[in-house]
This record gives sequence, structure tokens and C-alpha cells, in this order.
Amino acid sequence: MTQVKLEVQPRTETSGKAKRILRDGFIPAVVYGSGADNKSIKVKKHDFAKTFAIAGEFNLIDLSIGGDKAAKVIIKDVQRDGLTNNIIHVDFYQVDMNKKITADIPLNFIGESKAVKELGGTLVKNMDKAEVSCLPGDLVSRIDVDISRLESFDQFIRLQDLVLPAGIELASATNEAVVGVVETKVEAEEVKPAEAAPAAGAEAAAEPANEAGRDKAEEAKK
Repeated sequence: MTQVKLEVQPRTETSGKAKRILRDGFIPAVVYGSGADNKSIKVKKHDFAKTFAIAGEFNLIDLSIGGDKAAKVIIKDVQRDGLTNNIIHVDFYQVDMNKKITADIPLNFIGESKAVKELGGTLVKNMDKAEVSCLPGDLVSRIDVDISRLESFDQFIRLQDLVLPAGIELASATNEAVVGVVETKVEAEEVKPAEAAPAAGAEAAAEPANEAGRDKAEEAKK
């Protein structure tokens, strides 16, 4: 795990002043968690963007409020503006390093499937993260899933098959499929039957018949 430090400031403004805080270059935030009082804080936009890029939601952060002793936290929730997608609020969760927590860890698919490369199958991913339980110090930023094990169609890697890092276990062990390979089905384009063409003999027979019809018409006029 990468050691990440973040300095923030205490916030005394009420929630109604959130827009002003954002205009001043800060993001309103809150810290809560195991054995900790809820604290309203604000963090510089630039500092949080840099921290979030490194830590994401799965790395411990040493959070210091106004220069106080740092507490171990993780980013629990990030709220964004529906129109601009800018971050408008952050929740930090203070952890107890001796108590397990649950977290959704991203799955990182590695390797190359023989069923895809050589047999032309289609890789189907049913999930992109897994809920795990571990001590905060055992958190990882991703769990690798080696798809080279998929050598034939209708073969799947299931949750219980995941190779988990030391200290991490599934929050709930199920037989749910994580990823698999299925046969690629190509729908044949419907071929319309060609319009029936008159036979050569029929065309030849039709010409004298037409001429005879014209001769009878001429006689009738006389």
C-alpha cells in the first residue's frame, strides 16, 4: 500500500455555505467512523484531486485536521455535481486498524484466454469488483483475475475461485460467475430468393403468340 498524507482544515460553516466553500477552492467534507466523533472539514480541491488519484477508495490515508495527529481513513463516498461532474462533497471513514472492514475491491483481468484468441469466443465479464473483508492494513487497490485459465467455451471463473491476497477473504462466498467465455454466434444474413426469370423457351414461344394476336386485330379492323 502506498502511504498517502492529506492535510485538511476544520469547517465551521453550515451546510448552507457549501457553495461558498466550493467557490473558495475547497470541497466540504466530513470524517466519521469507528470510535470517532463526526467532524466537519474542508479540503483544498487540488490536494484532494492529487490524493484521490493516488489512493482511490481502497488505500489508507493519513488525514490530519489543522495540523493535529493524523488518523487513518479511507475515502468512503464522493459526491459529484450532476451537470458538471465536479466533486462537491467527500466522506472520509476513520478506521480502527485492529477491526475488520468490508470494501468493494476492483477486479483486474490479466492474461489471455485461449478460448478467445484461438477459438474466437467472446469474453463475458459479470462483475468488475468483489466485496471483501479484511483489516484496514491489508487493503489492496485491486484483485488480479487470470483469464488464461479459460481454455474452452462455457467455462467460468467464479467468486470462490479468486486468488485473494493474504489477509483478505470474501465478504460472502458464493458460486456466482465472475468471468467466462461463450461461443460467438454470428447470425447468417437472410438471403432473399432471386426473382424467377422466364425460361428461354417461354420467351421464344411468347413472341409468335404476340404476333398472331396483332394479325387478328388487324383483320378485325378490316
